[in-house]
Amino acid sequence: MLIKILLFGLLWRIVGNPFLALLILLVILYFLDRRYVGILPNIWRPFQLNRRASRLRIDLHANPHNTSAKLELARILIERKKFQEALPYLEQTLPIMQESADVHYEIGLCQLKLGRIAEGESFMLKAIELNPRVKYGEAYLRLGEALAPQLPKRAAQFIEQFRDLHSSSVEAYYRLGQLYQQLGRQEDAKRAYREALDIYRGLPRYSRRQQRRWAWLARMK
Repeated sequence: MLIKILLFGLLWRIVGNPFLALLILLVILYFLDRRYVGILPNIWRPFQLNRRASRLRIDLHANPHNTSAKLELARILIERKKFQEALPYLEQTLPIMQESADVHYEIGLCQLKLGRIAEGESFMLKAIELNPRVKYGEAYLRLGEALAPQLPKRAAQFIEQFRDLHSSSVEAYYRLGQLYQQLGRQEDAKRAYREALDIYRGLPRYSRRQQRRWAWLARMK
């Protein structure tokens, strides 16, 4: 914090305007975060996704049966958290891709995010049946996340399955800690948070950037 204050004072002195100095400081902090930390979102990503989505909609207008375009557009909409919009495109691809664990996972994710827990769980379990490691085990994690408010014990079972698949996942241990707290298992929760931090410290540098957020959250516990 002291370094930021000193830098702000230096910038103010250089540019002669506190508002401009603050703006420059925020830009510097943003680029440092994107380069070394990775907590803040990529501010350019939404514009890139919007452009690509517009092109895909044009393609689908010309060729409504283009399954790959529907799938790509659905995935862009999921990334933008427009789950209600993404769902019809995925449902249209399902008859052609009945054996695709990824499509079942993505439909399940949309249903879970829309609060349709039973439907979402059904699709997620089908995705796991087709491929237990679908999306690198993300199905277990998302099921645990969705079930946590109402069924923390069942949610913990799914998170534990994800942890077993990815013993180096800081997020898995952090979420387990949260669920153990909900279940009143305080010692297990503390152990999960400690393990999250231990795992983070042992990760190679390229992996740390992806999981730094969960390590920071675990440290705050």
